Amino acid sequence: METRVVVVPSGGQQLGHFDDAEGLARLDEWRIRPDAREAIAALEAAARHLRTRDTPVAFPTETVYGLGADATRSRSVKGIYAAKGRPSDNPLIVHVSDLHMLRGLLGSKDGGHHDGIPARYKPLMERFWPGPLTILLPNPDPSPLAPEVTAGLDSFGVRMPSSPLALTLIKLAGVPLAAPSANASTKPSPTAAQHVKDDLDGRIELILDGGPCPVGVESTVVDGLCDPPVVLRPGGIGMEELRSCPGWESVVKAYRDQSEEGKAAPRAPGMKYKHYSPKARVVLYESSYQGEAEGIVPSDMESAHPTANGDAHQTNGHAPRRIGVIRTKRWKPAAGLNCGELRRASGQGDAQSGTSYDVFTGDLKDKDGEIVGQVFDISLGTDTRGIAQGLFSALRDLDRRGAEMIFVDGIEDELDIAAAVMNRLRKAASETRA
Repeated sequence: METRVVVVPSGGQQLGHFDDAEGLARLDEWRIRPDAREAIAALEAAARHLRTRDTPVAFPTETVYGLGADATRSRSVKGIYAAKGRPSDNPLIVHVSDLHMLRGLLGSKDGGHHDGIPARYKPLMERFWPGPLTILLPNPDPSPLAPEVTAGLDSFGVRMPSSPLALTLIKLAGVPLAAPSANASTKPSPTAAQHVKDDLDGRIELILDGGPCPVGVESTVVDGLCDPPVVLRPGGIGMEELRSCPGWESVVKAYRDQSEEGKAAPRAPGMKYKHYSPKARVVLYESSYQGEAEGIVPSDMESAHPTANGDAHQTNGHAPRRIGVIRTKRWKPAAGLNCGELRRASGQGDAQSGTSYDVFTGDLKDKDGEIVGQVFDISLGTDTRGIAQGLFSALRDLDRRGAEMIFVDGIEDELDIAAAVMNRLRKAASETRA
């Protein structure tokens, strides 16, 4: 099928608003502004597609681009699994436009104490919705959700995105949207429309281009149906932020449980399967690794140099070798690889994703000074949120440049968004130095 990319004017930033009210009442209804006619026309066409067709639509959120389908229709939801090549036991997150839509899913229109939303979640919703937070709720019986959404679980994950474009699309569609990240399964998540096109061209019909995603990693997934409450997937909301809310002071991590090892069905997306991986072999250096603070250890440097058949210029039948380096808080330029003076590479950064990093390149040399390959060096800076925003773009950028190996300088696994960064890197890595 032909894949069309439709640019939504101004990214849809003035498309609607919530009411000026106290507490959760402010989230009761997302109201669309009628004066943004050009943007609304594009979204109305996409909403009709979602209601009437079985191929999903890619759209931006504040976290990453999502691949949306009507969460109430099985044929529509199956289209997500088919387009992504996603395992069917991996549950999907439901996206709603407002609390009115959520209460409809729970079988209640009442906005009071009996609205079907457990009380423990309300402090989180009041503080972090709309935003990058997914909560697990009991799936009612009978449920309006297609069974493929929950992958056989008795609960479902739901969030209210903060992107005005996403909220307006969901509101116009009139149905909740199941929406995992809009990438091919296992690949780095997309933070720009071009990333979606690179992965899903010919698999879906429509991509809405609303510009880059400001957060850059997926939502935090929490389960407040158990005691103590747990984080099932780290994301855009950090652990300390969660612990500052009433009822969540004792929240603990649960995203390294047995389901990550393939022993049980995953309770939330991102828990079981290898994710976020480029084509290249990724070697991750944990912040705890003391072998070399400034760069790559000598044994790994040797593996970066071609030696097959005794020919320094050949590796597995092709030459020269291309090596990627992603730097964060510790490493010096090129991470110690012998590549001489670096020069600015063509096609700086990833303009499509809105990231601002530069790419430098140098000639990889062996111990005799012979050129045996090329190094591409990316620094994501030292700011954790900047690292999160640029991570997936950098992995994709190095893939496009033909990198065969990518060395990554990990960051301290703190309780904030750094936990999400390292969670994604560990899933992307072929090898880890810890």
